Amino acid sequence: MNQTLGARPSPDLTGANVEDAGEHNRAVVLRCIHRQAPISRAEIARRTGFTKPAIARIVDRLLDEGLIMEARRRHGLRGQPAIELEINPDACFAIGINIDRDHLTILAVDAVGNVRARVHHEKRFILPTEFLQLTSDAISHFQRSRLIDDARLAGIGLAMPDWLGEISLLGKPRAYQEWTEFDVRAALENLTQHPVFIENEANAAALAELDYGLGAESSSFFYIAVNACPGGGLVLDGNGHRGAMGLSGEIGWLPIADGGDGKAQKVQLLGEIFSLFSLYDFLSRQGVEVSVPHDLLTLDTHGRRLVSQWLKEMSAHLAVAVKHIGMIVDPDAVLVGGRLPIRIVDELLRYVHEHLDANDVTLPSLHRASIGEDASAMGAAAMPMAAALMLASADVAQRTRSPLKNMDRLNS
Repeated sequence: MNQTLGARPSPDLTGANVEDAGEHNRAVVLRCIHRQAPISRAEIARRTGFTKPAIARIVDRLLDEGLIMEARRRHGLRGQPAIELEINPDACFAIGINIDRDHLTILAVDAVGNVRARVHHEKRFILPTEFLQLTSDAISHFQRSRLIDDARLAGIGLAMPDWLGEISLLGKPRAYQEWTEFDVRAALENLTQHPVFIENEANAAALAELDYGLGAESSSFFYIAVNACPGGGLVLDGNGHRGAMGLSGEIGWLPIADGGDGKAQKVQLLGEIFSLFSLYDFLSRQGVEVSVPHDLLTLDTHGRRLVSQWLKEMSAHLAVAVKHIGMIVDPDAVLVGGRLPIRIVDELLRYVHEHLDANDVTLPSLHRASIGEDASAMGAAAMPMAAALMLASADVAQRTRSPLKNMDRLNS
């Protein structure tokens, strides 16, 4: 049985029994509708290789379950107008939470990725107790306001950096180390009866692109998140790739040699010089105070000139990172996103392209990520949604995973 779904391989059916095969076929059809909607039954049959009677049975079942809907009739073709199918937005819902060193964002998302509600707190170094209270309040608000159907809630996803309380940062309070001892999984599971999914925030942002963004065009890419601290997420053949220890994509550890014009080179980690906090610090030393990403869009001419100066300096380092990623991982593309405003990401990428050889076929293409500042929260919601809709990006390990802690163990 020949099955194709874009560039993504179908799961191996070797040794599957009839029931397993039936669930697999159902998942293949659901994924096809999710990726290609609106799409007719005949087109699903062509893309999956299943017979038309098999497609009819599977589609009828998905319609009965409320997972998909008949959207419209396509006119203009010979014969009866084709009925197009889509995922039912109300089929299920998910809550996506993103906690970082400078904010907390909580989204309520429907089955096609529409954000039904958003709660955002622009605040630095939120402690675990406050995080739990704010999260509980947001979930209660979503439920009381009927913004989501709690009976159809697929789960709650959390995207957060590894070693959240351990990275040394200017202004970080001593109490922030509480995150190292805090069992965030247990706390969230005590807060809700729904399944809890956890992932690194950069990996989550990559999953958001995979299921709701540029993943429709590229099944292998590296995501660079420009946040309070930088992060990276890797997608290979339509699946998130974490590595043996969960360290895949940790681009902040990339050593960068700094120092031109005949000066002795100083080797620094990319994470020490390329981040939102690094940009804020650079501007502060020049007498320009910025504390949140939106402030970068309201600067005067002097401030904008300083931002451009910093971007040009960072572009050389980012170009080196892109070259390394291209040679080691060989993805289709490198996407740059995170909390850096879109206009500034575009300016950064213009400078990066100046350091890259347009004729070098070994380089991956470089693009701005399609999902903006809420990418990690969207990716957090995408985890339970992928499980509910049986998408290729679903990962059962997210149901038991917890953030990495105790960084000193890496050096032991």
